[in-house]
This record gives sequence, structure tokens and C-alpha cells, in this order.
Amino acid sequence: MPLTRAQPAAGTEDTGAVAPAVDLVLGASACCLACVFTNPLEVVKTRLQLQGELQAPGTYPQPYRGFVASIVTVARADGLSGLQKGLAASLLYQGLMNSVRFYCYSLACQAGLTQQPGGTVVAGAVAGALGAFVGSPAYLVKTQLQAQTVAEMAVGHQHHHQSVLGALETIWRQQGLAGLWRGVGGAVPRVMVGSAAQLATFASAKAWVQERQWLPEDSWLVALAGGMISSVAVVAVMTPFDVVSTRLYNQPVDGAGRGRLYRGLADCLVKIWRQEGPPALYKGLGPAYLRLGPHTILSMLFWDELRKLAR
Repeated sequence: MPLTRAQPAAGTEDTGAVAPAVDLVLGASACCLACVFTNPLEVVKTRLQLQGELQAPGTYPQPYRGFVASIVTVARADGLSGLQKGLAASLLYQGLMNSVRFYCYSLACQAGLTQQPGGTVVAGAVAGALGAFVGSPAYLVKTQLQAQTVAEMAVGHQHHHQSVLGALETIWRQQGLAGLWRGVGGAVPRVMVGSAAQLATFASAKAWVQERQWLPEDSWLVALAGGMISSVAVVAVMTPFDVVSTRLYNQPVDGAGRGRLYRGLADCLVKIWRQEGPPALYKGLGPAYLRLGPHTILSMLFWDELRKLAR
């Protein structure tokens, strides 16, 4: 039975015109398309967040300094293809995480939950948490693959995986099924806050731009403006959780599969704060915005445009 088009409440996104199953495909496709363009920024961001791990500022070498210089450093150390390290794992993560995220968010919109006060934020956070759990093994492998480089430029623990499947097999064999979800405790709050900020601010910003009639109502520029505002909110709330998530996923483990450096989210936050200082929670903030900003803009733009076609 085709869905009827419902009028959205002010400040909410009109997802009623697209079936949740269709949003599953469209959301995953949009974020995978964005990932192809932003993965090099993710590689640089990962290296910067691991640089100087649990060391006081000024006491460690810094092979990665700033965004442009870090891009050059990665290209010199790993070749131009090194800028797309972990792309397969990144695409797998984006597909898994966002298919669940957009599907659940679309269900919430269809049920009218996002029209309640605070409903958009809650729906975005819950959808993000479920998506992060499903996609956690892929993010684990992505982080470890992107951290790998030649010894002179290495930051963080080096896992020496050869491929995505090889990494999954190694982790399964050495740590069991639970090992594939190691670090999920950092990933869930990371995506919860990021998803809530992204989905809530994109919908509200887009509606705000439309109300002022600055741009043609159906123009892709409306979605672009919403994405640009969204990206600021996402980076502001997500970066500390992003740093912690990267550390938890990349840390070495003992024979029982327990992390050698951090016991979990709270322990990681405390150790970074005490040993590296509070600013370390925003390590790589510039590259994080340069990555999250375009990814937010592109993914929400692609999602919005694909949904128009689906209608």
C-alpha cells in the first residue's frame, strides 16, 4: 500500500512520503557516496587522534602537523593510495550503520514521534545507537587499518592487518565474537550524540531556510544550507567521543581480549584528561571538521535528493 503524504510539523523533516524500507537503502547509499569523498580526511583525522597517545604535550615527535601537511605526510609514507586506506571497511560501516539509523529514524517519523517536543533529538540518538552497535565491527577494522603505516610514521598501536576480511578473521580467531564488538562502548555514545545533532539540526535548519524563502523551495541549495549548519553542531558535540572511540578501537589487547591501555569509555576520558590535558579531547578538531563537515553536507544532501527521486 503506498504511503500517503503527511504534512510535517514545523522544524521536522518530511519523511512520511518515503517508506522506511526505502529510507534504509537511500540513507546507506547517500552516506557511502559521501564516504568515498571524505575517507582521506578520515585517515588523517585518525592519525592525528592517535598521535601522542597518553603522553604529555611536547614530549613526543609529531610526524603529523595540521591538515595539509598531514595529507602530504600520508601520501609520502603510504603513496596516494594510502589516502584511501580502510575505504572498504569505511563503506561497510557506513552501509551497515546508516541503513539501520535511517530506517529507525524513518519509522519514528512515520509514527509521529518526531513531531513531539524533543522527539527529533531522541529519535536521532536512539537510531544512531542501534546503527553504531550493528556497524561496530566494521568501524573497529576501519580504525586499525587506517592507523597502519610505515614504522617511521606510525602513531598508536600497529595491528598489521592485510585486508578487511583478514582483520575480521584474525580478531574472531584471537578474541572470539565479543572481540568484534570491542570498543562499542565508545562508539554508541559517539554516534548517539552525532546522529541526534545531525538529524535534528538538519531538519530544523532546512525548515528555517525554507520559511525565509531565501532559496527555491525544492533547490538542492536548501539541503546544502541545512547540511552546513548540521556539520557545526556535529563536530562540536562529537569530537571528544570520536577521539575516545578511536583510542578504544585501536588499543592493543591482552590474551583475554581486554584492552591494555583503557578499560572503557570513562577510563579513557580520565586518562586523556590527566595525561594529555583537556585540549587532547579535541585533537584533530580542524581535520575532524574538514571531514565531518563535508561528510554531513554530502550525506544529507545525497539523502535529500535521493528521497525526492524516490517520491
